[in-house]
Amino acid sequence: MAMYDVVVADARAPRDGRFIEKLGTYNPNTNPASIVLNDDKTLDWVMTGAEPSDTVKAILSYRGIMLRKHLQVGVGKGAITQEQADEKFEEWKASKDSKIQTKVDSLSATKDSAAKARFEAETKANAARILAIQAKQVVPEVEVVEEAVEATVEEAKEEVVKAEVAEPAVETVKEEAPVQVVAEEVKEAPVAEKVEEVAAEEVPAKATTEEAPSEEDKKEA
Repeated sequence: MAMYDVVVADARAPRDGRFIEKLGTYNPNTNPASIVLNDDKTLDWVMTGAEPSDTVKAILSYRGIMLRKHLQVGVGKGAITQEQADEKFEEWKASKDSKIQTKVDSLSATKDSAAKARFEAETKANAARILAIQAKQVVPEVEVVEEAVEATVEEAKEEVVKAEVAEPAVETVKEEAPVQVVAEEVKEAPVAEKVEEVAAEEVPAKATTEEAPSEEDKKEA
């Protein structure tokens, strides 16, 4: 961005040529604009007939140089005293400085407010990014759980199907071996008859284990 020197130059010299004296600098890139000026020397040149350009005239008015020239002309004509002229200028300068300071404070407050709003927006954006990252990290775990649940459900369905398929086989077995048939077979072999058969078989077995009586035993008998 361009900055400018405030200089006194010959009106017939090229714009960027040699100058007689440098009075200050002007920087329009700041808000408010930055002006560094030797006020007393500038007033002397204006009082001796130097004609400021439109831009420089605006700068001089901003700094109060044109007001001081007007007051000094009044002092020269005897319309006011030097003390009155100085007093009027100091009042103007105090008012001007107050307005400038108010503007600076307002701009500073606006800048601080904008910085705070930008900081809060960045903080919210960062928080949103963190939540998004955390959400991406949680989703796979949820998907795994859902897959496990689905697998369990499928296994349960398979078990139900197996149970349903196996149930008719049980019924078939019951039909092939009914309880009534078994009961009839038991009746064909009564308990009394079996007891007699067992008794008949056990008696000879005991007889074979007994010793035969001797001749002396027979005589005694």
